[in-house]
Amino acid sequence: MVKRRAAAVAVALMVPVSGTTIAHAQPIHAQPAHVQPVSARIDHVERVGDRQTKLFVHSAAMNRVVPVQVLHPASAGPRPTLYLLDGVSAGEESEFRESTWTQRTDIAEFFADKNTNVVLPVGGTASYYTDWNNPDPVLGINKWETFLTEELPPLIDAEFDGNGTNAVAGLSMGATGAMSLITRNPDLYQGVAALSGCYDTSSDRSRDTVRGTVAYKGGNPDNMWGPPDDARWEEHDSYLLAEKLRGKEVFLSTGNGLLGPHDLGAGQDVLTVGAPLELGTFVCTVTYDRRLRELGIPAQVVYRPWGTHSWGYWQDDIKAAWPTLADALRLR
Repeated sequence: MVKRRAAAVAVALMVPVSGTTIAHAQPIHAQPAHVQPVSARIDHVERVGDRQTKLFVHSAAMNRVVPVQVLHPASAGPRPTLYLLDGVSAGEESEFRESTWTQRTDIAEFFADKNTNVVLPVGGTASYYTDWNNPDPVLGINKWETFLTEELPPLIDAEFDGNGTNAVAGLSMGATGAMSLITRNPDLYQGVAALSGCYDTSSDRSRDTVRGTVAYKGGNPDNMWGPPDDARWEEHDSYLLAEKLRGKEVFLSTGNGLLGPHDLGAGQDVLTVGAPLELGTFVCTVTYDRRLRELGIPAQVVYRPWGTHSWGYWQDDIKAAWPTLADALRLR
């Protein structure tokens, strides 16, 4: 059931928390861009089981090997692909061995009986899954939009029987990234699920949020889309590009910062960080919801009656989003 509600509340920095202290990212030492290979390729493969595989993909755009987890059916046969993006840490908790999605949720079990590939890129810390203007001394070379829209899909389709039908989803930073990817590349994706994100990245409020998130992980925000007045901020603003969602399957969700069932015993960080973060995403979701209404673009928008910026709620939300994503992937 679609539930919508509006309110005016304060904005906070969008950094996922889990009830534990968040560490700063370690420097990523990328090789110089001038020695890039001709094209992306699979460097090597690790078979985790009959339903999970780890690819290590050499990205020509970023000139480094990117770990990519793939959840997939055990049997062969054509199927669609869901690209599922992480939050700001992007696997940092495991020293970038795996996505935080598989560390903190039961999505491997949830998708085990679904006839779809689920692709989880690892290592895009504070990147917003976008192409940066310049390499960053701490965060390295970030050309994630090129990687996710040009380099990776042909490899996934060839290796895992992809049929060319795709959707994209993400949480927090990954929600912002997912919405940017579909509005900038509408021919590639048929639907999107954005959980606890902000989307109007050229407004003062949201632009400062994005810049603050990059700086929080030690990066220079100017290396992403330039200084605050650079036109590239508008070029990646999903609020301004919302018309591109016409005809797509759209799911949005957010809590409101009130403590809920997943917050019991979670620690002080829930009150000092997780609650205000989710209050901020509530404002962002209301703003985007109104924009879609103005344009007459249908969307399922779920406002939870409680919930902080934490993994228990995102585990619930990705399951709530599945019917919308299944429609986008043409599985229903």
